[in-house]
Formats: sequence, C-alpha cells, structure tokens
Amino acid sequence: MRGHDRINTFIPDELILEMFRRLDSKPSRDACSLVCKRWLALERLSRTSLRICATGSPNLVVDLLAGRFRNVRTVHIDERLNISLPCQPPGRRRGTDIAGVSSVKLHCASEKNGSPDPGSDSCSLSDAGLTAIGEGFPKLEKLSLIWCSNVSSLGLISLAGKCRLLKSLDLQGCYVGDQSLAVVGQSCKQLEDLNLRFCEGLTDVCLVELVRGVGKSLKSLGIAACAKITDTAMEAVGSHCKSLENLSLDAEFIHNKGVVAVAQGCPALKSMKLQCINVTDEALSAVGTSCPSLEVLALYSFQRFTDKGLSAIGNGCKKLKNLILSDCYFLSDNALESIATGCKELTHLEVNGCHNIGTMGLESIGKSCPRLTELALLYCQRIGNFALSEVGRGCQFLQALHLIGNTGIVAVGENCRSLTDLSLRFCDRVGDEALIAVARCSSLQYLNVSGCHQIGDAGLIAIARGCPQLSYLDVSVLQNLGDMAMAELGEGCPNLKDIVLSHCRQITDVGINHLVKHCTILASCHMVYCPGITSSGVATVVSGCPNIKKVLVEKCKVSSRTKRRAASVISYLCMDL
Repeated sequence: MRGHDRINTFIPDELILEMFRRLDSKPSRDACSLVCKRWLALERLSRTSLRICATGSPNLVVDLLAGRFRNVRTVHIDERLNISLPCQPPGRRRGTDIAGVSSVKLHCASEKNGSPDPGSDSCSLSDAGLTAIGEGFPKLEKLSLIWCSNVSSLGLISLAGKCRLLKSLDLQGCYVGDQSLAVVGQSCKQLEDLNLRFCEGLTDVCLVELVRGVGKSLKSLGIAACAKITDTAMEAVGSHCKSLENLSLDAEFIHNKGVVAVAQGCPALKSMKLQCINVTDEALSAVGTSCPSLEVLALYSFQRFTDKGLSAIGNGCKKLKNLILSDCYFLSDNALESIATGCKELTHLEVNGCHNIGTMGLESIGKSCPRLTELALLYCQRIGNFALSEVGRGCQFLQALHLIGNTGIVAVGENCRSLTDLSLRFCDRVGDEALIAVARCSSLQYLNVSGCHQIGDAGLIAIARGCPQLSYLDVSVLQNLGDMAMAELGEGCPNLKDIVLSHCRQITDVGINHLVKHCTILASCHMVYCPGITSSGVATVVSGCPNIKKVLVEKCKVSSRTKRRAASVISYLCMDL
C-alpha cells in the first residue's frame, strides 16, 4: 500500500534505541531522528547529556529541553561559551523546537519572549534556570556550572532538594554561599566529585557541613582561590572523607596542618595536586608515610620544601606513576634519584623550571624507570646529552618526549621505537642527525621541531620516509628547510592533517604543490611570513585539499577569487599594520 511504512512498524523500540546508542557523532543522531516522529521521540529518550552555553537565553533553553529529554543524566553549562544560532520567527512551531540537540547554541533572544525576571540577567543562567534543571531532570547525576556568575545559593538549594542522585558537581567560578553547600551535603548523599575552584564566597563552614553529609561517598575534591578556606576545612575533610581519592589544592592559607590531616585521614588517596606556598617538607613526609596508594603527584610553584620531602614520597609511594614538578627551586638531583629508586612504576614525568635538577637526576630515572612512557623537560638548562642518552637506552617504551632548550635525541630515536609524540622546540643543537635517528620510530604521529635551526631537508626527508603515520608537523622558523623536504613529505606522509610552515623562507609554491598533491586529508596549514609562497600557493592549498578547515596566511597573499571560494577557512595574521 502506498505510504504505508511496512518496515518501521515491525521494528521494536528497543532495537531503535540500541541503534541510537551506537551512533558516536551528534550529526548522525540528528539525521536519524528525522526519519519520523517515532524515531524523534525515541532519540530524545536515548539522550543522556546536554551541553548549553550560559550566554544567550539559558533559562528559556533549559525549560524547553527539560520537557524533551527526560533521561538526561549529565548537564554542562559554561558561561564562557559564546555561540549563536539564527533565531526563527516567533510564529513558527519549529522556532522553539530544539529537539535532538546536545549542544544548544542560542543568541540573546529572550527579550522576544517576554521581559526578564527582575534582578536577573536575561543573558545568563539564573536561579530560575537551576530550578528548571532540578524539576526537569530528576535523574541528573552530573552537573557542571562553569563561571555562571548569576547563580546564587537560592538556586543551588532548590536544585539540591530535587536532584538527590547527583554524583558530580562542578561550581567553578560560581558565587555561592556556605548555606547552599550545606544543603547539598544534606540532600545529595551520593556525591562523589566536587569542584569548588574560584568559588570566592565560601568559607570553612561550608566544607565542614558538606563533608559531614557526603564524607562517606566523596572521592574527588578541587579547591582553588578560596581565600577563606583554611586548615580547619582540611581537618574536616581528613576526619570524614575516608574514601577520598583525588585532591587538588591551590590555596595560600592552607599550611602543613591541613595537608597532614588529609594525608593521615585519607589513606585511599591516589591523586594529589598542590599549589600551596606555605606547605613544607613536613606535609610531603606525611603524604609519603600515610598514602601508599598515591599514583599522581603534582607540585606547582613550591618554594619551601627540599629533597627531604620528595625523598619521603619515593620511600613511601611505591605505586607513583605520574609526577609533575613545576618551579620547585630547591629540588636537586637527589630528589629525582629518590623517586627513581623508590617508584619503579613511574610512567609520566614532567620537570618544568626546576633549575637545580641536572644530568645525574635524569640519568637515574633512565636507569631505574623502564616503564616511563612520557617525559617533559622544560627550561632545565642543567640537563645534558648524557642523561637523555640514558633515558633512550633505559626507557624503551617511551611514547612522548617534550623538550625546550635540550639536546641528546639520537639515543632516544635509536632505542625508543614506540615513540609517537616528539616536541623539540628551540633546541638549538638538534640537527638532521637526530631526526634521522628518530625516523626509525615508524609509529611517530606528532612532531614539533620549531626553532631547531640546524634541521634541514635531510632530517625531514628521513622523517617522511620513515614515519608514514605522521599526522601533525610543526617546522616553523627552520631557515634551512626547502621544497625537497615538502615533496618527500607529500609522498611519504599521506595521513598528514596539520602542518605549520611559518617563517620558513626557502619553501616556495613548488614545495606546496608537491605537498598537497598527496596529502589530501590536510585540514590545517599555517604559512605566514614565508616569502617564497605567493597567492598561487595559497590557492593551491585551498583548492587541492577538500578537507581544509584553516589556512593562516598574510592578507595580501589571498586573491579575490580565493577569498570568494574559501573565505570561511582563511585566517589572517598581523594584517593592516
């Protein structure tokens, strides 16, 4: 019978829902939801997450979405997002139908639907929006309110009373008070993850009351720039949160007393990130003694602790896998030797601006940490070639290496065949020999050699011939690089998606032609201040790469025809100066 849907009638709802679950991309889900009204309704039931920008008319949007997606468990609202959707005429039905979206894009249009509530900002999420979230999404488990400045304690109290299944709450940058957090502690007994970064209105009272209610379930806590939260709050966390696994603290009024209380009271702690200028070796010694399950430790801008504190970590935290040391001025080689000796499972190490750590410290890591897969050495002038050679010989599973101001790459390339990510920015003494060695790492996908002036065609030709999986390449400011390397890259690296050629004076239109001839999936190309590349070369990139999304170039090199053809993908730098 004409017009009769014979197949759709016999497909059960469960099968259609399963199909929607297996679709990874939002456009695919949206397209399938347009088959018929039944599929649209089922697609709405399958949605479990929504992403909304707070600038626009978020209160109205939340109200509309709540009636359409009843099974939503995750809502992310970010005041920083500034994205727009063309508004439909108010008389049309589809003008307010926002079906099938998980990322709502609205411009300020609330005034067309009536005046805003007194005392609230019509272009920001307010307490009315939080109330709508609580009423519309009773199954909500995860809520993120990022820099929603118009939200207050009243809205959070209303939401907490209705969303009792809440497990994750992110209030970064929200100005809420102590009373609202106390209500969250009383109502949301399953809360596991809480982020209070940049919540400037909170004091010790809120955290004390909160952990009394959710201390048994809380597993992750983040605090930053909360000047009124002190050691008193941390002592309460240590007393009540026995299951706490992740702690992130950036606070100048928290001292040893608070950190020691958490370390001794939370033995299950697995991740600790600290930026507390008043914490000394005493606190780190407590962590080493009381937290044997610690796997991640990040220490930022510490100026009051020494090798003694990190030695305690090495002696007690045998499961440590990830260590970040940033601007820790009083640490020396002895600190890294203690970590290398005690933490055999270390896989990630970042040393940034620790000027007293040198060759011997890194050498001990290379000898004793064979499972290391990622290493970042930033602004460490005292680390020499021999240390990196030791890392290359001892850490054969190394996958990512990031260096600024360092050398000694040959041994890494010769021994670390699993390397996929290599960044050697402004390593003045790294030349073609190093890249020829790295070219043996056939799995390499990311390569950044910007500012390495000794690298020329020979090194890049070796990479092109040995690393067919390369997808990202930054060769900016390489004055010795020419068209021959571009031709080889085109031939040998068909998977190249992003390339940065800025300030490469010897590359011309000829090299660009060879590059784009074979790199058909190229999506991004930066080529500012390349005098050999003209408007013809820019046109070649735009016309020869069907997947191109961004071309960064000087405005004077874009012809009128190219501008008409691909204005949306062209970006300009330093124009009209």
